[in-house]
Amino acid sequence: MTSSTNSFGFKFKGDLQMRIAGLHSIGKETRTCPSYQWNGLERSEEGRWVFQYTLHGQGAIRIGEQTYDLSKGHAFLVQIPSDHCYYLPDQSSSWEFIFITLFGNEVTRFFEQITTKHGHLFTFPLHAKPIKRIFHLLEEIATSGIEQAYKASQYAYSFLMDYLQYVEYEEQSQSPFPLTIYKAISFMQSKFAENLVLDDIVAVTGLSKYHFTRLFHHTVKETPMKYLAKLRIHQSIFLLKNSDLTIAEIATAVGFRSGNYFSKVFKNMINVPPSEYRKNQSYMPVDHFFID
Repeated sequence: MTSSTNSFGFKFKGDLQMRIAGLHSIGKETRTCPSYQWNGLERSEEGRWVFQYTLHGQGAIRIGEQTYDLSKGHAFLVQIPSDHCYYLPDQSSSWEFIFITLFGNEVTRFFEQITTKHGHLFTFPLHAKPIKRIFHLLEEIATSGIEQAYKASQYAYSFLMDYLQYVEYEEQSQSPFPLTIYKAISFMQSKFAENLVLDDIVAVTGLSKYHFTRLFHHTVKETPMKYLAKLRIHQSIFLLKNSDLTIAEIATAVGFRSGNYFSKVFKNMINVPPSEYRKNQSYMPVDHFFID
């Protein structure tokens, strides 16, 4: 079985995109079929660059004679055509990712420079500008679409600039999260459906509550409980779009103490109640919503 959501392809007249930067496709997908694979020497597209970022699960990519596992936070950048193949490996039950495919003379020039200097594999935090840009574009395209080449070129160029800025400057200037913060984030990601309180999260770090909350806010730029709420809302959006659970059942499944409180938090973050979001496709119909 294969699930594919929010994937868009574009083809516009004129050579503007080829001269500067063009948007060929963008999307978010979950792959569960063992036969899923793309061989870079057998695809019909030419002159394209694929950037793909893993959200959950595990994929794999072979580049030349080397094979690499792709788990959460891992990304690759490859040109079509070239000797590569990315696929769902036998040991993986699912692979969830976002992707963007670009083309154009400027794209090729800059990406060749990047891969020559940094290689084809990268690790990005979810809050990195290139990743945030893809989520933003998916929201905007799903809501209002694209009707002409100039807009598509603008979208492509915005991602290209964010990518270059991050790889060339921001990545070098960013310190890794402290181990205690990684522990807290990992704990919340695995236990968000439980009835967690701040003391539960603090306990896995070995820090005092005061020191932990200050360090977390300084590192992640938000409070631990707001981060936890975002995790729960992200999962609730998936359930709203892909399950028949009631609002109260979804609230319980993602860790909220009541349906009313869940609806209040959801509306505060997404600007519409969960019941309205589920039934009205005009409200940003995306399966995964990145919240600032």
